[in-house]
Amino acid sequence: MGDKRIDAASRIINASPQSLYRAFVDADAWLVWLPPKGMTGSIELFQPFEGGRYHMTLTYDELPAGASGKASADSDVVRGRFVSLIRDQRVVQVVEFESDDPAFAGEMTMTWSLTPVPDGTEVRIICENVPPGIKPEDHAVGLGSTLDNLAAFTE
Repeated sequence: MGDKRIDAASRIINASPQSLYRAFVDADAWLVWLPPKGMTGSIELFQPFEGGRYHMTLTYDELPAGASGKASADSDVVRGRFVSLIRDQRVVQVVEFESDDPAFAGEMTMTWSLTPVPDGTEVRIICENVPPGIKPEDHAVGLGSTLDNLAAFTE
C-alpha cells in the first residue's frame, strides 16, 4: 500500500462553499471549470448523486509537442462515480481513464474539500492512487489550472 502515489493541490477561492459545491454538481458548470487549460470537455453521462456515474471526454485544443492523450491521440476519456457528496463540504469521486496503456490503469480517488476561511473557501483536492503514467509535474499543472478555472467561474 505504501507505493500508492498521492498528489494534492489547494487554493483559497473568494466564493462561498455553497456556490462552489453547486459547481461540482452541475454538468454545464463542469464543462466550464473542470478541463485544464488547453483542453475542452464533453459530458456523455452525469449523475450527481452518491453512487451516480459520469463519463467525460477531455480533448486537447492543441497537443503539446511529443504528447498524446490517454484514450486517443488527442483525448482523455474519464469514467467516474460519485462516492460521497456532502453538501457544501466535500465531493469524493473515483475515476478511471480509458487507455490501452497499463500505466494509466486503475481507480484514482479524488477528494475535494471545501473549508470556509476568512477570505472565502479553501478548496483542496487530494488524488489517491494516481496512475504512474501521469507525471507528477503534469498533474500539478493540471490540478492548479483546474483550481484557477474554478476560481474564475465562481468568483
